[in-house]
Amino acid sequence: MNSMLLPVLAFWVGCCPGGALAKRGPSLREPTAPPTPLGLPTLQPPPLPSPLGTPDGQVQPISKNGGRDRPEDRQLDWPQARPTSKEVAHGAPAQPLAPGWKARARPGLAQRKGSPPAAWEQEQSHHKGLSPEQAPPQATVTVGVEAARPWAAKFRPLQTIRAPRAKGGAVASEEGQGKKAVGWEARRRGLKPRKPLKGASRQPGPGGWSQKKAHSRGHSGSSTLETTGRGRKRPGSRRGYKRGPADLGTMEQPMPSLPASCLLAQAAIACSNVKMKHVPALADPGLTTLYLAENEIAKIPAHTFLGLPNLEWLDLSKNKLDARGLHPHAFKNLTRLKRLNLDGNSLSTVPALPTSLQELKLNDNLLQGLQHSSFRGLSQLLTLEVEGNQLHDGNISPLAFQPLHNLLYLRLDRNRLRTIPPGLPASLQELHLGANVIEEVTEGALNRSRSLSVLVLSNNRLQEDRLAPRAWIDLPKLETLDLSHNQLVHVPSFLPRGLRRLTLHHNRIERIPGYVFAHMKPGLEFLHLSHNSLRADGIHGVSFLGLRASLAELLLDHNELQAVPHGLLGLKGLQVLRLSHNKIRHVPLNSICDTRVTQDSNLISTHLENNLIDRRRIPPTAFSCIRAYHSVVLQPQQGEGEGS
Repeated sequence: MNSMLLPVLAFWVGCCPGGALAKRGPSLREPTAPPTPLGLPTLQPPPLPSPLGTPDGQVQPISKNGGRDRPEDRQLDWPQARPTSKEVAHGAPAQPLAPGWKARARPGLAQRKGSPPAAWEQEQSHHKGLSPEQAPPQATVTVGVEAARPWAAKFRPLQTIRAPRAKGGAVASEEGQGKKAVGWEARRRGLKPRKPLKGASRQPGPGGWSQKKAHSRGHSGSSTLETTGRGRKRPGSRRGYKRGPADLGTMEQPMPSLPASCLLAQAAIACSNVKMKHVPALADPGLTTLYLAENEIAKIPAHTFLGLPNLEWLDLSKNKLDARGLHPHAFKNLTRLKRLNLDGNSLSTVPALPTSLQELKLNDNLLQGLQHSSFRGLSQLLTLEVEGNQLHDGNISPLAFQPLHNLLYLRLDRNRLRTIPPGLPASLQELHLGANVIEEVTEGALNRSRSLSVLVLSNNRLQEDRLAPRAWIDLPKLETLDLSHNQLVHVPSFLPRGLRRLTLHHNRIERIPGYVFAHMKPGLEFLHLSHNSLRADGIHGVSFLGLRASLAELLLDHNELQAVPHGLLGLKGLQVLRLSHNKIRHVPLNSICDTRVTQDSNLISTHLENNLIDRRRIPPTAFSCIRAYHSVVLQPQQGEGEGS
């Protein structure tokens, strides 16, 4: 009987407003003073009237689990709700009016979970159907005591507006409460509620919406990052982004229209072969590379690059620029420009250039000469290319290269030079003079270029009797010499001592003089003598003297050799040997491999195809020193295709 009476009594106490026990404290339906908001330990705001016509004006707290009623919390004893502002002001202690049959929570579990905030305690007591003054007395706190708790600062201040509960007893979220309250007040006044801005986030203040933006540099300038309500950032786009009132003060300049096929990177714009007729008016201090090759640009005014002060690489090759269309001071403000490509235009003079330039390309233009002021101030220039112009001995000033103190690479191919230009910089390391009409090399032409390591004189009209004996023998760093496609009849004498690669193909060479390589140290590594007129009697046993340990590649194909040349057995470091496309008929014993020694050869590639060799007459041990027989190429031979 007692077990059935207790639940009935509990239901009557909590639900019946006219009951005897309910009259001992204030009812939930009776208006009370609003409680003090959380998070304000020192300031005591005055009591506010209940806004928006809410029934009781009580605080709607946010529970730790997002407003959901957890089953494990129901097992705990609900502490007493916080006193009203009037009770705190008058120091009136709260009256414990909990029923005598209410059991306290387990102390161990309560200690592990920690003391909950007062607003959360009031909400839990509200869920239990008890009034704020019917909670147990042991949980009664004041504002000052709560301010001393370390966890009190982690909770956001709450609005003093109580929103209606969601279905099923769940507590509505704070954002939902604010929206419903604003909509209620707007409908009451006959106004249409205004929606918050897209991307706005709820701030901890009393009901304010704000919008955060972060700009980060992307492939095509700056992109917008909108801050969501939870502090995350999502990338936005300038194309579909609409600016709000807050963005009027930070409005960016509009990007000029570019063709759809242009490529945009983080600090580069590439518009190649898009039929562009003028340089777009860009204004981007972060742009470092501008590629506008293969277009139809014919005019560049003086103000074209004023908005690109940090440009480092500019490519205007294969356009229609000439001396009239290119303003003399078009590149004046580009104080950080390092690479400039003007190939394939119609420039007749060298334009004024910034002193920061390190690479200049003026190939395939109509340059009529190089004056003493053409490269004024370009002391940092490292690479200069003026290939394919109308330069000759009479329109290149001896002082034209004087300002280029640090020049390393100079290309003058495909001009009309008859001699090596005078006044070359002493710092020069690589000189290209191919496809000219050079007929001679004098002794003083390269006497100042002692740092030269690569010299290309191919496709000229050089003859051995027009090469000065001391033309390049005193160049200590020269390692590569290209004399191909000339009119030489024998290997030149007095070659540089430190030479490593000698290219002599496509000449008229008939013989290799003896001891011509004997003075070299450490010796040649590469000797290219293909497409000449070498005969067997033009190569002697001492022709390769000095190359015993150094020579690794010997190319003698496309000559007129009737037999394997003498002196090959002495080349111990040889790895590649080409004797194809000759008139060789026999491979004698001990011509390629020395059968008197057991040491293997270093040869990894031996070509003897397209000769007149009868393979059946080759001695069995002719290639015994070669490790892999498949590296010896013997077929096809001349005439084998016709006989088959």
